[in-house]
Order: sequence, then structure tokens, then C-alpha cells
Amino acid sequence: MVRQDLRGRGIRDERVLDAMGRVPREVFVDRVRPSDAYGDRALPIGCDQTISQPFMVALMTEALGLEGDERVLEIGTGSGYQTAVLAELAREVVTIERHAALSEEAARRLDALGYFNIRFVVGDGSLGAPQGAPYDRILITAAAADCPHALWDQLREGGVLVGPFGSSASQWLEARRKRGDRVEVEYLVECRFVPFVVGES
Repeated sequence: MVRQDLRGRGIRDERVLDAMGRVPREVFVDRVRPSDAYGDRALPIGCDQTISQPFMVALMTEALGLEGDERVLEIGTGSGYQTAVLAELAREVVTIERHAALSEEAARRLDALGYFNIRFVVGDGSLGAPQGAPYDRILITAAAADCPHALWDQLREGGVLVGPFGSSASQWLEARRKRGDRVEVEYLVECRFVPFVVGES
């Protein structure tokens, strides 16, 4: 997976590649053969959600530009796979999931794997986690028409927010950097994510 689907498709951050090689993806998917868990495709995880393909996880993580001392807010815990990759690379991860069952299951998995720098929140991801703001990085793992204002407000000056934006017909993965009143946008790749749902489950 790392050699062919990540490095072979242009992922260059060695810390990201190492983290992707360490996190056991098969732990995060049910009813899938371990060998199939590493295919470069999204897989269903329940509650009409998916675990993103490895390349997309790596690309989103690389776009955050993590150096090791960041506090990261993740919107959409899902299976916890992306959360684990972030926890390998950042000082602290706060992750929000609207489905309590998914959040609880992810917490059990990640605790069993020995990740203790993660805080789990069940609630409306569009509201973020203001009690912990500001965050150095924010990662959104579901597609919204645009970035919710509350999340942008919780990003520190100079921080980076990565997420898919657009309609159900056309989405782009973007990296947005906060520069005072300006937003610097880098368009990374066309993509297709499950929709960002506002409100608790």
C-alpha cells in the first residue's frame, strides 16, 4: 500500500508514509479480509459512513503539514483510522463524531492500540469544539458546500484547514490557510465524500 498507492502516487512526506505503514488498517474495518483492507478504495463502516481510501487519507494528512507539536481538530471520527494517523503525527487530536455508536467503537479501538493523545466528542461537527480552540490544524472528513464559520473561527492564525468542499456532483479537496482576513486556498484533487450532516445523530 505505502509503496504502490501512496509513494507511487506522489505522497512525499516521510512522516506521513511511516505513520500509514504503522497503523493497522484491518483493525478499522469489519467483515473485510485483512488483505482487502489495504486496497486503495473506500469501504463501508456502518451508519452510512465510509473509511476513506488510503491515498486520500495520506493526501489529506500531508496537506496539513504536521510537524509533531500541533493540536488537531478532526470533524468526522468514523472508524477512527484517520484519527489514528493524526495521533501518530500530532501532539493532540480532538475528534468529533455525530454518531455515538461510531465514536464509542473508535474510542475502544484506539485505546486498545495504545493511543492516549485523543479526545473524543459526540456532537454536531459544524460547531467544532470551542472549549479547546484555537487549533493549529482542522481536518474535515465529509463534504460541505463551504466551511462552517464556527470551524474557521476555531482555527488559529496561520493554521491550515483541509477538507472536501462543493456539491454532490462536484467536490474538490482543499487546503485553506488563515492569513488574517484572507484565505489562501490550494486545490488538491477532485474527490467524492459522504455529505457533511449538521446536527447530532
